[in-house]
Amino acid sequence: MYLTAEEENVLDGEQGETLRKAMEILVALGDIYGADGLIPVKSAQIAGVSYKTIGDAGLEWISDLEGTVKVPSILNPAGMDMLRWKEMGIEPEFAEKQLEIIAAYEKLGISSKCTCTPYYLEGFSATCGDHLAWSESSAVSYANSVIGARTNREGGPSALSAALVGKTANYGYHLDENRVPTVSVVVDHELSGSDYGALGYIAGKEIGNRVPMFHLASTPTSDELKGLGAAMAASGAVALYHVEGVTPEAKQVRFDKPDETITIQRSQLDEVYETIIGSEDDLECDIVAVGCPHCSPEELNKIADLLEGKKIEKELWVCTSREVAQRYPDVVKRIEESGSKVLCDTCMVVSPATEGHNCMMVNSGKALAYVPGMCKVPAKIGSLETCIKRAGGDN
Repeated sequence: MYLTAEEENVLDGEQGETLRKAMEILVALGDIYGADGLIPVKSAQIAGVSYKTIGDAGLEWISDLEGTVKVPSILNPAGMDMLRWKEMGIEPEFAEKQLEIIAAYEKLGISSKCTCTPYYLEGFSATCGDHLAWSESSAVSYANSVIGARTNREGGPSALSAALVGKTANYGYHLDENRVPTVSVVVDHELSGSDYGALGYIAGKEIGNRVPMFHLASTPTSDELKGLGAAMAASGAVALYHVEGVTPEAKQVRFDKPDETITIQRSQLDEVYETIIGSEDDLECDIVAVGCPHCSPEELNKIADLLEGKKIEKELWVCTSREVAQRYPDVVKRIEESGSKVLCDTCMVVSPATEGHNCMMVNSGKALAYVPGMCKVPAKIGSLETCIKRAGGDN
């Protein structure tokens, strides 16, 4: 792997121990995956933020680092809403550790905007062809597929290393040859809303880490594409997909037809809707959570419309980024007038507040894949409309 003289100096420790460690991680990855060198990145998005997932060892590692990131960098969702953690039932001991983690990242010049949808933030946009170092699985999928940017699914340490160095190793999805579809997925029935999350939940298991080309009977919105990619990244390891006639590269490049074709029937989606994942019992869901990935402004507006004039009877979480919530305070107010909570900085997957519930209703294939394993709470998927009704929002 070729390094410039400046990069060699960093690797030799001439710019400090933190940068040496960061360069060492990037070079090791480059050597493993056959990279020819390092390439500049436009931004970094760093996972490993919730105290629930990284614990004391992660906090200690981050706290020992010194330096300042070279490119705009933000964080993945944390384990709590930074302002409303008491309302979530978070223990003070957890909150203290979580705040220490955020402070350690901020010391490195990283923005504490904790979100899995960085593409909604002002000043953090990506465009087709940009090289990035993002680590959250759904953000990686959206960047590669919907935006047409280029990023591998970085681990927390490698994304942080890329942020500090301003570069990443040139391999994987940064290269044209690895962005070619290797399997076709045919869906010949109409889809809408949460259907795309259910589709992704099924497809991810069959596709694994390959690159699919979807042939759909309906044209998905950007939010529906977000749900599709997030679910495939969670149930499988899909970091890039194409949709014929919709996603940027599928419109720009004439790809050869893959040898393998998978057909997904409506009955398969119906089965996902009917199943409670993580339990053999027919449980009554006692909490409803939407916004995994974090809600867009359009999704918040739709939720507000569905809740208009209603009072919920069960706990209903609506997760979004703090920046988006602050940008639309009137919409947030409309949602919370129903008794729902608009939570920022966190989500149901990475917060300990999820644990202990009987069953969670979600509208996300990603949450359906993660909640039973990571939170030990059975989960059931439904449309956004069904989720609102399950929360008692049909009165």
